[in-house]
Amino acid sequence: MRDQIYAAPLPEVSGFAFDEAVARVFPDMIRRSVPGYTTIIPMIELITARYARAGTRLYDLGCSLGASTLAMRHGVKQRDCQLIGVDNSEAMLSQCRAYVEADSASAPVELVLGDIRDQVIDNASVVTLNFTLQFLPPQDRQPLLQTIFDGLQPGGVLILSEKICFNEPEQSIQEVLHHDFKRANGYSDLEISQKRTSLENVLITESIEAHQQRLKAVGFSQALVWYQCFNFVSMLAVKV
Repeated sequence: MRDQIYAAPLPEVSGFAFDEAVARVFPDMIRRSVPGYTTIIPMIELITARYARAGTRLYDLGCSLGASTLAMRHGVKQRDCQLIGVDNSEAMLSQCRAYVEADSASAPVELVLGDIRDQVIDNASVVTLNFTLQFLPPQDRQPLLQTIFDGLQPGGVLILSEKICFNEPEQSIQEVLHHDFKRANGYSDLEISQKRTSLENVLITESIEAHQQRLKAVGFSQALVWYQCFNFVSMLAVKV
């Protein structure tokens, strides 16, 4: 379904939530809102193929409708790997289950309704946070990353995709280009404005440097940017 959640003027714009209305239009919303999303997903499959190890677990934290989960599932080439997708939205998980059941890959997938901050990470080779960390309060981000690092096997990786911010004047330039991207995908100025208002204090961005410093602080030996388009990036953090 086409995303028209913010197409009409709203008397009051409430905070963004991953509810049933968003779940219905989420594939269209994220494709038209996030530059490079349609590149990042297949590359998660490629990265998984490189780093997944036999007999380990692969986690998709904040799995939403399962795009990253299924990319990881198709990337698994090793034996006895288990995928675990975690999300706190029943509306999103309900549709995710349908996508997983219709998928042709064979690696087992467990979907968990819960808070990713409470999820145990154990014997992992690949963990994905695909545009998820940005929705957590900043003070909760390092503890979660520490849990992920501690649960990864040596040689394991974290794929971290985020909307980011910059110092001025680059911030303004990147924002303008992002809005141009949305307009090119059919969003009106009203939709862009109302969506932006809904995300204030819900999605809190940080700089690339802040993410890299935090990843290094919890123990990752490398934290590199493998993809960037405007103010959206995907990073690869490696545990030696």
